[in-house]
Amino acid sequence: MAAKMYRVYSIIERPKQDDYWLNIGVAFPHEDGKGFNVMLQALPLHGDGKIVLREHEPKDHEDADDDNVRRMPARGRGGDGDTRNGARSSQRR
Repeated sequence: MAAKMYRVYSIIERPKQDDYWLNIGVAFPHEDGKGFNVMLQALPLHGDGKIVLREHEPKDHEDADDDNVRRMPARGRGGDGDTRNGARSSQRR
C-alpha cells in the first residue's frame, strides 16, 4: 500500500468571506506511524501561525505526480534565453 500524503495549509481568516486555505507544503507519516516529515515551501507568518494537515486525495484528472507544472526554460547569463556558458545579451545595461 502506498504511503499517505498530507497537504499542509495555513488558514487565512478574511472578514466577511470564507477563510482561505493556503497550501504551504506536504507531510508524510513515518513508517512507525509515530510522527511526520513536514516539508514547507512557505512559513505561516499571519495570525497565530497554526498549520493544518489534511490527507491528500488525488482527483481522477490529476496525474500521480500532481506537481506537473510548466516551467520557463532556463535563461543564460545574458538573460536572453541562450544557455551557452558566457552568452551575452545584445542589450547593454
